[in-house]
Amino acid sequence: MIASKLFLPRLRPELVARPRLSALLQAGTGSKLTLLSAPAGFGKTTLLAQWLSKAPQARLGVAWLALDSADHDPSTFWSNVVAALQTVQPTIGAGALELSREIPLPTERLLTTLLNDLAGIAQETIVVLDDYHWVDNREIDKWMVFLLDHLPPAVHLVLGTRVDPAMPLSRWRVRGELHEIRAAELRFTPSETAAYFDAAAGLELATEQVAALEQRTEGWVAALQLAALSLKGREDTAGFIDRFTGNDRFILDYLVEEVLAQQSEPVRTFLLQTSVLDRLTGPLCDAVTGRDDGREQLTALERANLFVVPLDERREWFRYHRLFADVLRARLLDEPSAQLPLLHQRASHWYAGQDMVPDAINHALAAGDHDTAAHLMEAAVPTIRRTRQDWMLRDWLKALPADVVARSPILSVFQGFMLMVSGDLDGVEPWLTRAELALAAAPDHAAPEEAAPEEAAPRAITDELRTLPATIAVYRASMAQARGDVPGTAVHARHALELAGPGDHLARGAATGFLGLAAWAEGQVRLSLSTFTQAVASLRAAGNLVDELSGTVLLADMWFTAGRPDTARRLLAEALELAASHGPSTARAAAELHVGLSEMLRSAGDLASAREHLGAAAKLLEGAAMTESRFRWFVATGLLTAAEGDPREAIRLLDQAAPLYRQGFFPDIRPIAAVKARLLISSDRLAEATDWASEQGLSTTDNATYLREFEHLTLVRLLIAWHRAHPEADLLLDVFALLDRLRMAASTSGRASSLVEILILQALVHEELSQRVQAREALALAVAAVAEPLAYARLFLDEGEAMTGLLRDAARHGGAEYLLALLRMAGTTQGHALDASQQTTSDPPLSERELAVLRLLGSELGGPAIAAQLFISYNTLRTHTKHIFTKLGVTTRQAAVHRARERGLL
Repeated sequence: MIASKLFLPRLRPELVARPRLSALLQAGTGSKLTLLSAPAGFGKTTLLAQWLSKAPQARLGVAWLALDSADHDPSTFWSNVVAALQTVQPTIGAGALELSREIPLPTERLLTTLLNDLAGIAQETIVVLDDYHWVDNREIDKWMVFLLDHLPPAVHLVLGTRVDPAMPLSRWRVRGELHEIRAAELRFTPSETAAYFDAAAGLELATEQVAALEQRTEGWVAALQLAALSLKGREDTAGFIDRFTGNDRFILDYLVEEVLAQQSEPVRTFLLQTSVLDRLTGPLCDAVTGRDDGREQLTALERANLFVVPLDERREWFRYHRLFADVLRARLLDEPSAQLPLLHQRASHWYAGQDMVPDAINHALAAGDHDTAAHLMEAAVPTIRRTRQDWMLRDWLKALPADVVARSPILSVFQGFMLMVSGDLDGVEPWLTRAELALAAAPDHAAPEEAAPEEAAPRAITDELRTLPATIAVYRASMAQARGDVPGTAVHARHALELAGPGDHLARGAATGFLGLAAWAEGQVRLSLSTFTQAVASLRAAGNLVDELSGTVLLADMWFTAGRPDTARRLLAEALELAASHGPSTARAAAELHVGLSEMLRSAGDLASAREHLGAAAKLLEGAAMTESRFRWFVATGLLTAAEGDPREAIRLLDQAAPLYRQGFFPDIRPIAAVKARLLISSDRLAEATDWASEQGLSTTDNATYLREFEHLTLVRLLIAWHRAHPEADLLLDVFALLDRLRMAASTSGRASSLVEILILQALVHEELSQRVQAREALALAVAAVAEPLAYARLFLDEGEAMTGLLRDAARHGGAEYLLALLRMAGTTQGHALDASQQTTSDPPLSERELAVLRLLGSELGGPAIAAQLFISYNTLRTHTKHIFTKLGVTTRQAAVHRARERGLL
């Protein structure tokens, strides 16, 4: 956004003081909303600036946003609101800001995230949305009501507007939550009118003349200002005042004509030509007008009080009074030689030269110069991809005619990508085909070995065209993955690698990534680890930090599946530190890293730390680090909520996750519908879970594939639950065969976490058939399948009382410490009793938090990094470490880890 929209307007020293209105505004801060509503030209903006300029800044935060026509778009509106709030506190709304770029816009989650941030503000804060009438969007009005209904007490909202918003004003009025200042209060009083003409305008008018103007304008500030401008230099003052009649609109038209008519032709032309600009600076004005006196003209206009507003202290940037600019633009359209497209083209060219791409594109579009706009968009693609500002390209593409997009191979490819992001898979391939046809028809673009700085854009386009075939192959790999075509995914990914050059790190990273994901979809975790590690390294070499960090989350998932949770946690923690060092630019990735850590902590039974990480993610993005993985926050939160004992709320969260899932970005290893089915089973809603299984066409005779493993293991749980409700031995016979096939596939592919889960279910089936010895054997194998069994604690605990009984039985038969730790996590009295009888030393058991610290002591992280990951202070970490050493009878970190492994704690 344009930063000057966040600037509190500068005040002129000759302004008329209006303490009565400042007092009215101050009185309104006790309510949620102050509505400053009046027609154009009643001095609303000036009044707000006067009031806030005298506010005690040390104890009052002021967030100012000057709205314009672009803010009718909800995404733009909410992102700009957050930007204004960040002038008060930079950390506010980081997550909401990223949510504003998602398609479709998740407004409720965005505002919930923002309100949670605002609730943490202790400082009294005034939020001003000036010129709210530009927001001609009922959807925004609706969510503004939501925002106001939940606004924290320390925050007060002020709306300056020409028309009343479509909000429940009467309801708020009755509740005393609305403070209104309208045209009747804003009108200049006789004394203010006299003060204005005398001091501010420097006009010596008779008392009756001031009274006549005040009466005929009814205190309308803009009309008084325009009248003062028209009166300057006139000899027939009385005659002008006598002729001064009409309604507001006609008065405005007449007076502006009078102002313009009194200007010299060069000044008049300058005003009209530069009215196409939202912001003015000398060199830009020169580029548009073809003159060289832009800076001097702006200075002269400001001194003449000719509706020019400075935007910075150095007086380099200005804007016209909006009312004045509107009239100038209307007059410009009536000029026979206006050459409006040419003016916009000149502005576009100047902005492009300053590397201000959004402004350059906007003016090119306003000029109807779609080819130039497309060219600028093409040159911007590499930066957009590197910074993951896909939403910006999406908005630009919407403004271009389809035939213009189709002529550009680059834009055609990304039009297809935008359709994939929005979930329109069928619409993607036609655009990729168009891109290939356009690329084949284009002349050969050989990249120059040396390029001057001014040729940077053509060079960027040339590089993009050269790598475009590989990019197209990558997107086809993504489409194959979206449709569950694992072989097709690998074929397209290999083709992309063949097309990419040795230095095309982004294309190679993406292609290698899809090869790794294809291997993962087939359950080949060892191959997926080696391949995806190369992909992340290529993304690092390409400078795509956000993609590198987000890719690390998937890489950690693979390590966790392979039975190496220690490596997975270390990768996530290191990546999170890297993200923190780069600030808000990596907020999306940081949020996803927090979610990944939360899932691993939940799996290990550390529910408190898992909740803290989800809270940290919510502050950044409310869950997902990338648009295409936003759903993961809701899934992780749902599973954690279920572990905390609220399956109904967990199912609600999963229902929110389902529409957010986007195919094509990673294999659907853990389908949301299957996750929900598991919660239905644990809640004894077996009929609903059975409907799910029928819809998926699941059977115990199916082949064992990793893409359906999660669903098959859910089916096994369903059949066990039906057997408990209606015992029938034959029902479980086919289950053994399915579990054996799944176990063989997981074992040969190196999927340790899958093996743990399969063996747990085999133990439960044996238990249902009263085969207690076999059940203990399967449980022992499950524990032995991984080096750190407690990292997968929830796989045991989520099976409920049946698993608790197996754990008790195993502990009675000489089980290791980890069995007792699982029983403690389950919160059973038997667990505590067994704990006392099984201990061979007098060491007290470790608490849940101490176990979490112990797991990280076995990693490569230093003390401060461990404290940061657990959201505790370093001193608190030292206290926990001291207790661990005492309970384990050791004095060093290495010895604690060794003793913990001996006792099965790691």
